[in-house]
Amino acid sequence: MLAIRKKLPNAEIVAVDVLAEMLELAKKKGVERTVMADVMRLPFADSSFDCATVAFGLRNLEDWGGALREMARILTANAHLLILEFSLPRSPVFRGVYRFYLHRCMPFLGSFVTRQKNAYDYLGQSIEEFPSGATMLQLIEASGFRNANAEPLSSGIVTIYTAEKRQD
Repeated sequence: MLAIRKKLPNAEIVAVDVLAEMLELAKKKGVERTVMADVMRLPFADSSFDCATVAFGLRNLEDWGGALREMARILTANAHLLILEFSLPRSPVFRGVYRFYLHRCMPFLGSFVTRQKNAYDYLGQSIEEFPSGATMLQLIEASGFRNANAEPLSSGIVTIYTAEKRQD
């Protein structure tokens, strides 16, 4: 949200989440308008927004395609979709090291600090199960978007996916 504010200082940013705590955090970061809602049933009219973003949240939903289709519904023609999500590195060596960290080190360290090992076990599992690369691009395009692109960041630990809403 802060990066969007820097690039587009006059843009109206609307934060949507199912958790009040996340919306409070958005307000603290300067978002004026927050809406408690489920991404599967957004309370906005068709073609209401020029951009939709989600960071580290799509992976946690039960129906990734359904969420993408709902985002497409609220976007204007040619509007932009930006998704920032965890992924697995492409390099086999780094992927192996990362998986060891993700499934062994992070749950241990996380449970030591927070006493919530299950949350860190879930994180690794959800990253493994979430579609990435070409599979994710196909899902995005099948959900009402075009020109989908994936840009790995941080040696592939994170990927930013971009696309434009199709004009139907």
